[in-house]
Amino acid sequence: MTTQEAHPKTGVTELKFPAGFVWGAATSAYQIEGATATDGRGPSIWDTFVRQPGRVVNGDTADVAVDHYHRYRDDVRLMADLGLTAYRFSVSWPRIQPAGHGPVNQAGLDFYRRLVDELLEKGIEPWITLYHWDLPQPLEDAGGWPERDTAQRFADFAALVHDALGDRVRNFSTVNEPWCAAFLGYASGEHAPGRREPAAAVRAAHHLLLGHGLAVQAIRAQNPNTRIGGCVNLYAISPASDSEADLDAARRIDGLQNRFFLDAMLKGEYPADVLEDLRSVCEPDHIRPGDLETIATPFDLLLINYYSRFTVSGVSGGAASASAAPTGAGSPWVGSEHVSFVNGGRPVTAMGWEIDTDGLLEILLRLVKEYPPIPLVISENGAAFDDVVTGDGAVHDSERLAFIASHLRACHEAISKGVPLKGYFAWSLLDNFEWAWGYGKRFGLVYVDYETQERILKDSALWYAETIRRNGLSLPAE
Repeated sequence: MTTQEAHPKTGVTELKFPAGFVWGAATSAYQIEGATATDGRGPSIWDTFVRQPGRVVNGDTADVAVDHYHRYRDDVRLMADLGLTAYRFSVSWPRIQPAGHGPVNQAGLDFYRRLVDELLEKGIEPWITLYHWDLPQPLEDAGGWPERDTAQRFADFAALVHDALGDRVRNFSTVNEPWCAAFLGYASGEHAPGRREPAAAVRAAHHLLLGHGLAVQAIRAQNPNTRIGGCVNLYAISPASDSEADLDAARRIDGLQNRFFLDAMLKGEYPADVLEDLRSVCEPDHIRPGDLETIATPFDLLLINYYSRFTVSGVSGGAASASAAPTGAGSPWVGSEHVSFVNGGRPVTAMGWEIDTDGLLEILLRLVKEYPPIPLVISENGAAFDDVVTGDGAVHDSERLAFIASHLRACHEAISKGVPLKGYFAWSLLDNFEWAWGYGKRFGLVYVDYETQERILKDSALWYAETIRRNGLSLPAE
């Protein structure tokens, strides 16, 4: 249970989290590892994408990134210094299985064995994400996620990784943010593989969910006690006005962003209105009997990535995409391309994303109200700001500190209202390769000088370490 105590002399209020609350930070393999052609690693769709002119700001690549592949021991020491109780990271599919099927690259698996051992030695619990968007290029050459076979290949990969690491790792999650992988990758083309094929994106979304369900079943068959999570990126959605057009826009975007994935995973059905919205683009003949039962195979934790709120209008003329893509792209909102995203008047991050703490509380309460009970974890929450190293050698990122603190207050309030929230992972541990934005956007608690690879703990990291130590945070006297 949470507690809230006011110090009698100072008036400072202490917000305490439940005993055993998980305090973590998160990364993904492609964004931090580098070493993209080292020790037998094969190419991923992102290695191909970054070499296409105009796809990534400044033509940046992740060939080196922050060199975590070679510096992981130092990075784990940083985690220990911060007092993290858990670290969420993804494994690189092409590093472990370069072709996406068939032979295993033992050198790739050995890297993750060493990383897990290092974490456990420092008392940090590893949380493995099996897919964070780095599909092996040979599988994309065979059609990628729009092809049903890719879901089975992913389940095989999940079983392979779990077989190798499941003796020491208790927490696995399947697919990170399937909305992004499907609709940014195959509809708007903002992300790898850069295709602009709306019907293919709809099929990809289904097969990513099917891959999730098949992976849950594959891991369960090996060890029924492994904790398995499904991961979605959720947004609070508001209509720009109470007009019929704007209300319909909010329904549509909520449907494709939130309900399409939640309903499939937790209820075993797709929302009828969303299928109708998509029908003009793609008939649902790719959904086979038994698929939704597979997708809804029971799992243990719902992982939630939360960054912002969308305010939407049914009147076209606004931004076609809320992702603020740095390069030209189509719309990811398949079947609702006319919907525009408008400024709701809130402060924004360096990504242009509106800061809305209330949206996180709204989502958490909605999950409890509308879906079957399941423990929840905030698996990503953070913000990009224009960080600089000052003359004292520090990074004074007061905006990020305030962002995390306000969202943790929302988490505390949610728990006090009965939400079964079990942990929080800040995004991200390190500044890193930010997909199509290259190295221009910094999300890290830890500043990275990309030329020297020097790491500097930002003020937000030092504050987060103290929050973890106290298992809570302080509110100043009013």
